[in-house]
Amino acid sequence: MFSIEHEFDATVVTLVDEGAAPLGEDVVIHLFEDCITIEQYDARTDSTQKITLSNNQAQDLAAALDLPEGVYMLKREDT
Repeated sequence: MFSIEHEFDATVVTLVDEGAAPLGEDVVIHLFEDCITIEQYDARTDSTQKITLSNNQAQDLAAALDLPEGVYMLKREDT
């Protein structure tokens, strides 16, 4: 299950793990104009871990999900 919310400065996607136990914590993705952040609560440290991706990194990640093993470079329209 997931939800999508549009806030003032970002779109927020929350991914909820509904699989078999043990379940993972929710993953919250904030899509800003200039970057994307991915957050997940870590019970071991009692803190939220955060990763920030540039828009180019996010595009590379999306492309990588459908490619076989190898090294790639995306041709970008803006460069």
